[in-house]
Amino acid sequence: MGNCLTSWFSCFHSSNITPTTFTSSDANYSSSTPQPTTTAGSTEAAGSQLLSGATASTSDVIDPESDPLSPQVNGGRILESPRLKVFAFSDLKSTTRNFKSDTLLGEGGFGKVYRGWVDERTLAPCKPGTGIAVAIKKLNDESMQGFEEWQSEINFLGRLSHPNLVKLLGYCWEDKELLLVYEFVQKGSLENHLFRRNAMVEPLPWDLRLKIAIGAARGLAFLHASDKQVIYRDFKASNILLDGSYNAKISDFGLAKIGPAGGASHVTTRIMGTYGYVAPEYIATGHLYVKSDVYGFGVVLLELMTGLRAMDKHRPNGQQNLVDWLRPTLSQKRKLKNIMDARMEGQYSSKAMLQAAQVALKCLESDPKSRPSMKEVVDDLVKIQAIKDNPMPSKRGSGSGSGSGSGSNRSTSTHCLGGRPVLNHHYHTPLQ
Repeated sequence: MGNCLTSWFSCFHSSNITPTTFTSSDANYSSSTPQPTTTAGSTEAAGSQLLSGATASTSDVIDPESDPLSPQVNGGRILESPRLKVFAFSDLKSTTRNFKSDTLLGEGGFGKVYRGWVDERTLAPCKPGTGIAVAIKKLNDESMQGFEEWQSEINFLGRLSHPNLVKLLGYCWEDKELLLVYEFVQKGSLENHLFRRNAMVEPLPWDLRLKIAIGAARGLAFLHASDKQVIYRDFKASNILLDGSYNAKISDFGLAKIGPAGGASHVTTRIMGTYGYVAPEYIATGHLYVKSDVYGFGVVLLELMTGLRAMDKHRPNGQQNLVDWLRPTLSQKRKLKNIMDARMEGQYSSKAMLQAAQVALKCLESDPKSRPSMKEVVDDLVKIQAIKDNPMPSKRGSGSGSGSGSGSNRSTSTHCLGGRPVLNHHYHTPLQ
């Protein structure tokens, strides 16, 4: 399995830029390095000199999941080179009606996300309501960090294909315009479903929360499943998108890194991420381990269980950091039921609750060596899903309990407007 990864993983170690790879004949489909498309009298986008190679294409869009040249790895595929459509900026303007406000899905520090429509087979733009919906991320013109994260998205999602990773369909680079085109994920982010209180978002029941946890865990396990793993580095509820059947899809690979090589246990890198989810060893030392992702998963699992945010400054002192506050309770059977989201009462058994708490506790170990692998986490969660014991009886009113407690419904994100689903668009900043 490691051999199939060598060629493209080695390119990431040599530079931060996508490598030059093989090409084919058609100009609308890229299997190599993204290149700017220029028009008469125009200049290339800032940073274009960093990229080299030529675009290439075929007449039809190749689905990586059915590509016979890409071997299966843990339920997904890793391609030797990107298989992405190169979109013309004029086409993306057309399908969003010149990025009209009523196609806007959300916005953040990187720019804005719009909904467009494309032909399901060729990905050619089409009229609204025909073909399939896509999410189009349009970056701000002058953001160098946004440019680097745009590259990272192409580097990783252009080659990684798995049911629990959001699918990148293509990109556009014309003059200073940088855009990414993704599959449209209907139900938006897990963050919206856990923390927003409005009539458009129904509380997630226990069985769906467990399904989402398993799907997200499988996505991380796929990233970690090689000798040269991908460290996702920014695992959090807002980066988990949900499709129409509540299947989890990990999105936003702007901070992803190639894992340690040559027998090393970690990579040393600038500390970036989101408070409340970042592993303690990374904050303390700048050492990033594969199992730093496992810690982030443990935080999200705790959020799924409690309905509370990882960080909430509206909570009292001593309770603002969810892990610091509730980790001791995860091993206390009598207290555990009191921290579970009140909106799930009567939906889970005592055995399932206790075992889920144990999984979270193991993921949140201070020493990364003591944390389980994501494959082990998947196995444990699947066993919990199979538990058929009778649910615990409901004893509390719907207006009480942690799920509706202090500040749990407050949002500090602009991730979704009016409850509409969008791709995550948090702008990443270094942790100080």
